[in-house]
Amino acid sequence: MSQSLALTVNGRAVTVAVDDPQMPLLYALRNEVGLTGPHYGCGLAQCGACTVHVDGAAVRSCVLPVAEAAGKRVVTLEGLGTPENPHKLQSAFIEEQAVQCGYCTNGMIMESAALLERNPRPSADQVKETLANNICRCGTHPRVVAAVLRAAQG
Repeated sequence: MSQSLALTVNGRAVTVAVDDPQMPLLYALRNEVGLTGPHYGCGLAQCGACTVHVDGAAVRSCVLPVAEAAGKRVVTLEGLGTPENPHKLQSAFIEEQAVQCGYCTNGMIMESAALLERNPRPSADQVKETLANNICRCGTHPRVVAAVLRAAQG
C-alpha cells in the first residue's frame, strides 16, 4: 500500500508516493520529483555521486531512506543555482574545467558546498580531505580542488 511523504525539495513543498518508506531518497528524487542532479553510482554510500543536502548536511541519498527525509529540507544540485544565476561552485567548476564525464560532479559540488558552509576559506588539504571519498574515475581531482578554492575566494 502506497503512502505519501511530505518533503521540502529545493525550497518547494513536494509529496512523494512510496510503497516502501525504506526506499532510498535518491529514487524518490529522481523518479518521483524528476530531478537528475543526484546520480546512482555504487548504491553503498561510497562514491558520492548521489550526494544531496538534508537540513544543510551533505548525505548520500542512495542509502538514506526517504522516510528519514520527510519533513526536512532537501537541496539537490538543481537547488544550488540556476543556469542564469549559478552557485559560485557551479561557476568555478566551469571556469576551472573541472568536469570531464560529469558523473561525479554532483557529489563533488554538493560535498564542497557543505564544506564551504562550514569553512568558507578551506585550505587545499581540507578540500582534499573532504572530497577523499568522492570517486572520480576521470582523474579531475586537481581541477576540482582548484575550483573549490576559486569558489572560496569569490
